[in-house]
Amino acid sequence: MGLQVGPDDQASAETPDPLGARIRSFRRAKHLTLKHLADRVGVTEGFLSQVERGLASPSIGSLRRIAAGLDQSIGSLFEAEDERGSGVLVRQGDRRVVDYPGLHARDEFVTRSLGGKLQVIMSIVQPGGGTGNEPYAHDSDEECVLLLDGSLDVWIGGVLYRLEEGDSLTHSSRTPHWNKNNSARPTRVLFILTPPSY
Repeated sequence: MGLQVGPDDQASAETPDPLGARIRSFRRAKHLTLKHLADRVGVTEGFLSQVERGLASPSIGSLRRIAAGLDQSIGSLFEAEDERGSGVLVRQGDRRVVDYPGLHARDEFVTRSLGGKLQVIMSIVQPGGGTGNEPYAHDSDEECVLLLDGSLDVWIGGVLYRLEEGDSLTHSSRTPHWNKNNSARPTRVLFILTPPSY
């Protein structure tokens, strides 16, 4: 089946947004139209088109479904893995960084590869930011959240936990969860996952 290019595809080709461009690239490589992928992941065709054109920022839950619909990890939607080293030493300046502008959050990957047994992500969440209001789950068995600075509200299976500086919370990654910084200052938090799923 050949790729069908519609008006949304033509408009999105002009957009330099790296996330949208990678989603579009993966979609086209799988010979999926906007409608086919939108139906597959449970979003509207218009929303998916806006994401591809950099006009909308998906929640982490929506992004996870889009990645799954493309048979990719969330991390692969942002950039290819850096193959320069063995992944044992990751200097601060060499961390893979993913910004979520619509969610007012930024992830820095402290560990390099999806090939190991452990993944550590440091997130900076601005006031009002977080993963979005849609609960999501992922394929890690266990997750530990460690608050370095600030405070963060975390919902696990509908139960609210307010984490303050120095607090930690361990939970199953397969239980739907989400978070939000309801404070007036930025929050810095470590997410430690096993096995890696981003």
